[in-house]
Amino acid sequence: MTPALLTRAVCALFLFSAPLAAEGIMVDDAYIRSSTAKSTSGAAFMVVMNHSGADDRLIGASSDVADKVELHSHRSDDNGIMRMGEIEGGVAIAADEMHAFKRGGDHLMFMGLKEPLVQGAMVPVTLEFENAGAVEVEVMVDQDRKPNHDKMKHDQMEHGDMEHSGHDMPKD
Repeated sequence: MTPALLTRAVCALFLFSAPLAAEGIMVDDAYIRSSTAKSTSGAAFMVVMNHSGADDRLIGASSDVADKVELHSHRSDDNGIMRMGEIEGGVAIAADEMHAFKRGGDHLMFMGLKEPLVQGAMVPVTLEFENAGAVEVEVMVDQDRKPNHDKMKHDQMEHGDMEHSGHDMPKD
C-alpha cells in the first residue's frame, strides 16, 4: 500500500467514525435503513447533540433522495396500538443535551424515495434547526447496522403492535 493510499484510508476511517458537527450541533451514529427496490420510504436514525450553548429545535429535514423528509415518532393510541406519525413543531434539544432518533421511537422518515437506497451508499441530508440553521450530514445506508443508542441508556420500545400503514419499512 502506498503512503498516499494509506493516508486516504486513515482519513476516510476518521471521517466516517467521528461525529459530524456544525454550529455547535453534532450528529453521531447516523444511518438509514435501506429500502427494497419497490419501497417508497425509508428511515434514518442518529443522535443529535447540542453543544451550541443555547437551546435549539430541529424543525425539519430534507434530502435529494426523497420527495420529503419528516420528523416522525411512534405513539400509543387510546387502544394501546403503536402508530407512526409526524412530530408537530419539531424536536427541542436543550443546550448541552442530546436527542436520540432511534428505532421504535423518533426518526427521520424519507417518503417518496426517488430511487432505491443501496447498501453502503452515502445519503446527503440537511437538518434544519431554528437557531443553528441548516446542518449538512452524510448518512450511510446500512440495513445490517445495530443501533448504539441503547448504550446511552435511552428507553427501549418493542415493535410488536406498531401500526405502519402507509409506510413499507423493512422489519427488524
